[in-house]
Amino acid sequence: MADTEPKPADTGAAAEDSHDPQFEPVVRLTEKIEAKTNEEDEDVLFKMRAKLFRFAKADLEWKERGTGDVRLLARKDTKKVRLVMRRDKTLKVCANHIVSSDMTLSPNVGSDRSWVWNVAADYAEGEPSAETLAIRFANSENANLFKKAFEDAQASNAGQKPVAAPIAEEKKEEEPRAEAAAPAAAAEEKKEEAKEEAKAAEPVAAAEPAAAAEEKKAE
Repeated sequence: MADTEPKPADTGAAAEDSHDPQFEPVVRLTEKIEAKTNEEDEDVLFKMRAKLFRFAKADLEWKERGTGDVRLLARKDTKKVRLVMRRDKTLKVCANHIVSSDMTLSPNVGSDRSWVWNVAADYAEGEPSAETLAIRFANSENANLFKKAFEDAQASNAGQKPVAAPIAEEKKEEEPRAEAAAPAAAAEEKKEEAKEEAKAAEPVAAAEPAAAAEEKKAE
């Protein structure tokens, strides 16, 4: 006769499959560490996406340094402006130098949206190095906006006055002229009054001889 009694299930394998151990971390990190970029004390004056190149003198060719946002940053205390550019995603620095007055943005040959300039000390690699850089924008309008901001930064670092300063000085010069004109106007008014008084006195003087003649006739 066949054994029809149910056999007990093998619970050992099932127990092993359902076992899910939890491991607690030995050290818990409670403090957040903020990575500093040395840009916390600077204001962003200009920001625009572009592609940067450097001229490799050894190979006599242009090599791409990276694509990202080129920015002009001004320190809040000294107001000195520097150019900083970081690559997309990695945020690695590909340009970092002070915008000095001896730099000249020259149009790249055959392009109206690219500029070339020489840098005596660029700190993109940590140590200062002389570089010839070229930057290319999406269109000529963006390139011209960069040129204007770059030249304004040069003027600021050189300690030159902004464009609006001469206008303010001209207004200040006009004020003393208005004050100087006030006495002249008063003198003119006095002259007019004197003329009017003289005219008013003339009929009286002419009437005196006529009155004397009338008195003689009456006598």
